[in-house]
Amino acid sequence: MSAAPVTAKSLDAISCHVCGLLVSNRYIREHSDECPRCAAALHSRKINSMTRTWALLIAAAVLYIPANVYPVLTLVSFGQSTTNTIMGGVIELVGSGQLVIAIIVFVASVFVPIFKIAALLFLVISVQFGMKARRRERALLYRFTEFIGRWSMIDIFMISILIALVKLQALATVTAGPGAIAFAAVVIITMFAAMTFDPRLIWDEEGENDDG
Repeated sequence: MSAAPVTAKSLDAISCHVCGLLVSNRYIREHSDECPRCAAALHSRKINSMTRTWALLIAAAVLYIPANVYPVLTLVSFGQSTTNTIMGGVIELVGSGQLVIAIIVFVASVFVPIFKIAALLFLVISVQFGMKARRRERALLYRFTEFIGRWSMIDIFMISILIALVKLQALATVTAGPGAIAFAAVVIITMFAAMTFDPRLIWDEEGENDDG
């Protein structure tokens, strides 16, 4: 018979969310509810995890629409102005034979944000309804979603570099459009949504220990 795994709960301790220090509940009762290493507030769970994640997901879903409808950049060359949305840019890249770059922009700008929103939405709904099946797979989905989020800003970086380079020339001017701002907001908000979601809720029996 294998021994039970050692966990923070089995040791009657709490792990600091900032520095990772394991602090016993006895220390908290006798001294302070602040981490002795970094002085961060100690709590067994992410506070208001579900409420905050829901709010951020709704905001990201709303902003995803203008991010894809409005132009991400405007190019002015010889008095002529050209605007491009994300998908418009992808289509132009395909038409010019830049298939690899088109795929990178599509994945980073279209697929990854909608995948993150859908994955996090599935996770919060599964916790909300106390889903018990496939807990390991859902935990892995959360880790994957959190990992790929950092690659969502690739095309924003590309736009920034393009603007910096073109503005050095006198022949053309490139400016970021409202779509770029909305898209950057979507990426940042989904990052925060992944951070506020507490994956430990997946392993709860009823999925209700939200505010500990």
